Amino acid sequence: MNGQKLKISAPGRICLLGEHQDYFGLSILAGAIDLRLTISGSPNSQDIIRLSLPDINDYQEIPLNIPLEYSQPRDYLRSTLNIIHRLGYRLPHGWDVQIKSTIPINSGTASSSALVVAWVKFLLEAGQTPEAQNIQKIAELAFEAEVTEFKEPGGKMDHYSSAFGGVIFISFSRPFSFELLPNPLGEFVIADSLQRKDTTGTLAFIKNNVLNGVKIIQKKIPEFDLHSSLTPIIIEEIKKLEETPQKLLMGTLLTRELTQKGKELFRASPFDHHQFGQFLSEQHQIMRDYLHLSTPKIEAMLEAALEAGALGGKINGSGQGGCMFAYCPGRGEEVAEALKKLETKPFIIHIDEGVKKEI
Repeated sequence: MNGQKLKISAPGRICLLGEHQDYFGLSILAGAIDLRLTISGSPNSQDIIRLSLPDINDYQEIPLNIPLEYSQPRDYLRSTLNIIHRLGYRLPHGWDVQIKSTIPINSGTASSSALVVAWVKFLLEAGQTPEAQNIQKIAELAFEAEVTEFKEPGGKMDHYSSAFGGVIFISFSRPFSFELLPNPLGEFVIADSLQRKDTTGTLAFIKNNVLNGVKIIQKKIPEFDLHSSLTPIIIEEIKKLEETPQKLLMGTLLTRELTQKGKELFRASPFDHHQFGQFLSEQHQIMRDYLHLSTPKIEAMLEAALEAGALGGKINGSGQGGCMFAYCPGRGEEVAEALKKLETKPFIIHIDEGVKKEI
């Protein structure tokens, strides 16, 4: 038995621009953040994985007699083991593992995806597989374990962001492509509103209404899809839809346009920090006014951040609770203090690297 200890970490992420785009095959712009989940393990002499999760006061034992049955909804620790097993890889022995994280849970910062990305990397390293060095493969396997395995409605943004790190532009249209962009960004402040959210319910609601709106318009304009230009004729047809699909579809298309502008901004030199802040606030306005994803507390938090010197900000993740963040290079302490007064948990954060094996 190999007695070497193993330690893997993966970052959370913020969606800079492109919320609710990935599962439509559109594009997103995201950044990994220096709030990270860490998996530390030592091999044991038994065919069992003993998992300690002190952050949530949980302890689990998982036997290596795979395939495993799932003991709860979204049983990601077991689903990842099943996915790895299907690749033909086997763990030669068990492990004693501890999982700890500084990423807020259920708050739109991809805590579950960071867990699965880190767990995929851990298992591939533990099995001494060549796939352990293939970052795109890790992202794809994490997506399978978290989304495909449980028939969830989400996309791949979180897995690719956590796996690759940095600032990443991802186009989910066919052919799939991604681009690692320069990172000129300064500090952000992210704060948890402490309002719980229903991620899967929100995703399903938006997805169903947008796709139904597309089908209705296609009866008059067969070539229309979510990649079509926002021409006056298209806009007129969207206005004929019932209010809910109308707003959700228009918000989706406006976000698509804004995300493309964001990509070009990161390619430009010098980088315009004020323009970036304005783009963040514009994205938030779309999420608030078209997708109805903000809350009064999130609005108060963003207002306080702007008054304290932030250049812009937005709700993060699926919405209707969870976290917001503000871009505030050189003003992080002031913005964090302003947000503390609203009974939130603020963190000063920076863009960080992707999943990695710790030394």
